[in-house]
Amino acid sequence: MILCYEGVATKFGGIKGMVSQKVVIKNPTGLHLRPAGILCKEAMQYKSLITFTFRDSTANAKSVLSVLGACVKCGDEIEIKCDGEDEADALKSLVAAIESGLGE
Repeated sequence: MILCYEGVATKFGGIKGMVSQKVVIKNPTGLHLRPAGILCKEAMQYKSLITFTFRDSTANAKSVLSVLGACVKCGDEIEIKCDGEDEADALKSLVAAIESGLGE
């Protein structure tokens, strides 16, 4: 038996899903170089695929250039998505880092 959830199929009835959460960027200057670097450093600690969506684009949270290219400003809401073996821990850690201001 194959079940699908969030576009991922697993065998033998196990469901593998992706976790996600929306969070508002509080940094007065948005995700400029310093907070983008902190976000990436945090994301790189995990094996999961970590992305975020903003407007109509998706950015790789492990790439500073991808994060900067999203042009996220103060007050913008992003949705972080984590998919992999440590997805829950990754999501919790990234949301906490963003809510704490990413070092600012």
